[in-house]
Amino acid sequence: MKTTKQRSAIITGAGSGLGRDIALGLAAKGYRVFGTAIANAEIADLQQASGGKVTLSICDITDEKSVQSWARGVSDTLGEAGLGLLISNAGILTPGPIEILPLAAIRREFEVNVFGAMSVINAFLPALRKARGRIVQISTWTASLPLPFNGPSGASKAAMEVFATVYRAELKQFGIDVVVAPAGNMKTGGPGKTAAALARVASEMTPEQRELYGQTFESFTAALNGMQNSGLDSASAARRVIELAEEMPAPILAAVGQDSEEILKLVREKSDAELDALRLQLTGLK
Repeated sequence: MKTTKQRSAIITGAGSGLGRDIALGLAAKGYRVFGTAIANAEIADLQQASGGKVTLSICDITDEKSVQSWARGVSDTLGEAGLGLLISNAGILTPGPIEILPLAAIRREFEVNVFGAMSVINAFLPALRKARGRIVQISTWTASLPLPFNGPSGASKAAMEVFATVYRAELKQFGIDVVVAPAGNMKTGGPGKTAAALARVASEMTPEQRELYGQTFESFTAALNGMQNSGLDSASAARRVIELAEEMPAPILAAVGQDSEEILKLVREKSDAELDALRLQLTGLK
């Protein structure tokens, strides 16, 4: 942050997982924290856990009118002080072979991970300009090293990284920093959701699809579940994100987790053929 007077933060997807721990961490540091949730139970839980220091609202970030209404309310509350920090964290995962995934499911991932994120950023830009604040876009290392059966996630996050880069250039004149934070595998509640999503995709395959992809998708499922279950714990990941939110000068791109840091290094150093071999190795397909 550019000044200690701007101690306000917005976090999307703050009702659970990484977003919840970021919200609690920022509240403990004295920030006035606002965020989105998807259920009233999440709001009540975080209200209690933060001692009333975090204000969540149910907001579907793919509904532009809902986002604008939420942003107006928060911005009015913040007044002329503006918004010091926006952490764009909300996201979904749609695993499966591209050939058999419904296009509607892939579109939904882009609606949340790209267009929803942009809607929130755009809605809060006036408040961010007042505070000369900072945007932290949570991404994933699969945006740089896309994995088989994980195409929509990697592609949508890669698209958002491009938009974040453009935002950084366009908003520099207003003193707004934009940080991209590719996360590694994390124990944030996501592994359970991912395992359920993987199981659902496998169960919905037709016999023909199972003949084509059943064995390789099973190998991918085991590899991905293993990576997530051995990932960085949520609290540690949240502390890293908060470090990036406060680091001066603002980093452009910084990994969250050692595995992400290592993957990004490999992407810079290895040939395309070597990276192709690596992605197969990581997903148990080689």
